[in-house]
Amino acid sequence: MGEIGSVKWVKKDAAHFFPTLKKRVDGYFSSHQIKKQGNSRLYIKAAILLTTYITPFVIMLTVPLSGGIQLALWSLMGFALAGIGMSVMHDANHGAFSKNKFINEAMAYTLNMLGGSVSNWKMQHNVLHHTYTNVAEMDEDIDDKLMMRFCPHSERKSYHRFQFIYVIFFYSILTLYWVTLKDFVQFFQYRKHHASSEDKRSHAQKLIQIILMKIGYFFVFFWLPIGIVGLPVGITIWGFVIMQAIAGFILALIFQLAHTVEGTSHPLPNELGVIENDWAMHQLQTTANFSRKNRFLSWYVGGLNFQVEHHLFPYISHVHYPEISEIVRTTAEEYGVPYLENKTFFGAVSSHFRFLYQLGKA
Repeated sequence: MGEIGSVKWVKKDAAHFFPTLKKRVDGYFSSHQIKKQGNSRLYIKAAILLTTYITPFVIMLTVPLSGGIQLALWSLMGFALAGIGMSVMHDANHGAFSKNKFINEAMAYTLNMLGGSVSNWKMQHNVLHHTYTNVAEMDEDIDDKLMMRFCPHSERKSYHRFQFIYVIFFYSILTLYWVTLKDFVQFFQYRKHHASSEDKRSHAQKLIQIILMKIGYFFVFFWLPIGIVGLPVGITIWGFVIMQAIAGFILALIFQLAHTVEGTSHPLPNELGVIENDWAMHQLQTTANFSRKNRFLSWYVGGLNFQVEHHLFPYISHVHYPEISEIVRTTAEEYGVPYLENKTFFGAVSSHFRFLYQLGKA
């Protein structure tokens, strides 16, 4: 197996690849007598990240602190917030956090800590992204956003030549856009395109839930510290923006390193609207791993550096990906199918920015 962009793949009896792989992965869990959902390692991590996120805010509300210390605590909350998004809510919204349905659903709603809507996320990520990975106009993750071009099939603008530079700013406002506008844009977009079969009453209830969630979110982060506790307006606003910038940049970058890098494909449907490919092959050709051997990174990003395994087995918790990744890699090698990966984190980041640069060239 080689680095992305250096291997020409030759399929060998690929139709039997996924059934064989699934049997081997199931055999791993059966032979080790472990469940596919999260375990104590995940629960401890969730507790650490949630505590790291909530505690600084409680301290700011209860202890007199200088402006510099407050900004430092807001920054720490930004790192914890990104960790919750990658390690807790992501598994939970895939049903992989726990076998207990109540616990799983409760952890799914940690997405509200990012100011996001669970129903919108499941449509965008679980349905559209995982079903139509890297397919233009279907996978929202590669849709053009403002001044950004993520897909070779979309229209290039002259300013895209600089996107590899200004992308840092747009990544940093990801969650800020999310908590203010994104959920409303998605709600009306999904309704317009009939992405859901729900009736008008259900749609209305969902919209009300989003509105109430946003009101509660901004009450906690603005009215509570400023209007009730009396914290300085400027420091609180700047702290909130810093938290969102840190969380947004980390989340945007990590999720892009799986699909918007050199070597991943962006297939187009034929004239009948069909992707002429096996589902598992499609996931392998559009998805890349990175830095699989880095334990700390794997812990913090919630196994998002094992996106190949995640796209093939989204119902399995990320805490198991390091072990099953070797099963996936060796089976892929046996069948001569792609297993794309960048060996290091910085290698993946470099590949991502080179890809953005190429997309921006005339």
